[in-house]
Amino acid sequence: MAQILIVDDDHQLRQSFERLLAAEGHDVRAASSGEAGIAAVREAVPDAVVMDVRMSGISGLEAYAAMREIEPRLPVIIMTAYGTTEIAIEATKMGAYDYILKPFDIPEILKLIDKAVAAGRSMRSRVAVGVDAEAATEAIIGQSPAMQELYKAIGRAAPTDATVLVRGESGAGKELVARAVYQHSLRADKPFLVINCVAIPETLLESELFGYEKGAFTGAAGRKVGKIEQANHGTVFLDEIGDMPMAIQAKLLRLLQEKNVERLGGRQVIPVDVRIIAATNRDLEAAVRQGQFREDLYYRLKVVTLALPPLRERPGDIPLLVRYFLSRHAREMGQSDPGVSPEAMAKLTAHDWPGNVRELGNVLKKALIFSRGAPLSPDEVRKALGAPLRQGAEAATGEDGDPIAETIRRELASGRDGLFEELMDRFGHMVIRLALEATGGNRSQAARLLGLSRPTLIAKIEKYGLRIESRIS
Repeated sequence: MAQILIVDDDHQLRQSFERLLAAEGHDVRAASSGEAGIAAVREAVPDAVVMDVRMSGISGLEAYAAMREIEPRLPVIIMTAYGTTEIAIEATKMGAYDYILKPFDIPEILKLIDKAVAAGRSMRSRVAVGVDAEAATEAIIGQSPAMQELYKAIGRAAPTDATVLVRGESGAGKELVARAVYQHSLRADKPFLVINCVAIPETLLESELFGYEKGAFTGAAGRKVGKIEQANHGTVFLDEIGDMPMAIQAKLLRLLQEKNVERLGGRQVIPVDVRIIAATNRDLEAAVRQGQFREDLYYRLKVVTLALPPLRERPGDIPLLVRYFLSRHAREMGQSDPGVSPEAMAKLTAHDWPGNVRELGNVLKKALIFSRGAPLSPDEVRKALGAPLRQGAEAATGEDGDPIAETIRRELASGRDGLFEELMDRFGHMVIRLALEATGGNRSQAARLLGLSRPTLIAKIEKYGLRIESRIS
């Protein structure tokens, strides 16, 4: 749940937003003018603001400038009609999170709000390191020699403007390290934007990073400010940079060398002052040798390298992490921390953890959902761990009759249109149904198990037409 502030002088629109966001589980406040919005932010900083650009009294641009004085890292989404797009673009250049044109698509605005909330929390939620970590909501945990070296390196790198490359396996906590560097830097009161180079399709990544001008490509109806320009004077975290396409690597190299960007389809050179923190789980040296990653960019990125060790190489930290995750998840679920039996702890410590810290946290969360208040037992740990994932080519190709891979192959061979959405719906239906069966139909438990909000889960249950009797109301 997030606290969202709606600022608009249209009473009907404010009410519509309140109903829509409340149905998603959010706490909604509303203000009828820019002045009232500023007062609301001064009273209690929300997780995100959605604000009209043209209102009676002061404009949305003036209101945003005042809100930024109160909390520079507050994500603000500007709503605008087509005729006032240039004002919204100006707000984005000032650091507003994004803008959206009226009339807007409801799923689009909900997705944008979720992203803004996540961005705001990543900027403002402190990542505790070392001694003060165990009681924190987000923390880097560990006392092993490798982790002690990492803490020292974060302390040395953070106050500088040097480009940082964070290296480590998936699930090891690279984003937490990047945020710790940002939060201890001299730019900690400026924007921190996260771009996942894998999650964004290659065709969209360039425009997301560098923006575009009207007519740059089909569908570019107006100017769009890129995330790098938007984060001016702040920090940009490029996650999974090893998967960045070569053409975009060249533009990133220019940014690092010349401190400027050009929007897609534009000729104007735009000076920017951003610090780049990048992360990868790939062997970049091998990628350079294979011609998949630019050597000159590689050396520009690794001015400071922070190495995050995999969990299997620091088993002595596992008990600390277990206590941290159990305490944190119990607090989030409103339960008491059951602790863990010595036998279960031995099992957790002996596990290889291919998914690293993320996997350990998810396993403990799953075990906690089904625990009965007593210390976690080895059997509960075994159930939470589930069946081991198959590795290597077997997992990738679906050998030995993997039913999911065989189903996907068969459907791909059909050549039907809209296959991606059809398959996602089919497997989404299965995942939701199995989660409900596993929790006896308890929607709150199923939502926690899947990492969804309860309203989102209910919407998917209705979408898929699922009918499972609940044993618990």
